[in-house]
Amino acid sequence: MKTIHAIYERGVFRPLEAVDLPETTEVVFAPEPVSPAMVPAARARVLAALAQRFDSGESDVAARHDEHQP
Repeated sequence: MKTIHAIYERGVFRPLEAVDLPETTEVVFAPEPVSPAMVPAARARVLAALAQRFDSGESDVAARHDEHQP
């Protein structure tokens, strides 16, 4: 099974992506905190994506919001 990233909030591990398991399946795992060194890299990717949108010249990005919804 692949590695699943999750956030621990209010006593519950919440997966950050879909998990292909039936409901109520019991699992065993060993939590491994993400190292702080990984956070700046993720932040840089987010800032690069925001900069690309800012530099696109499009003035109303909310106008196309529904195009990206399932």
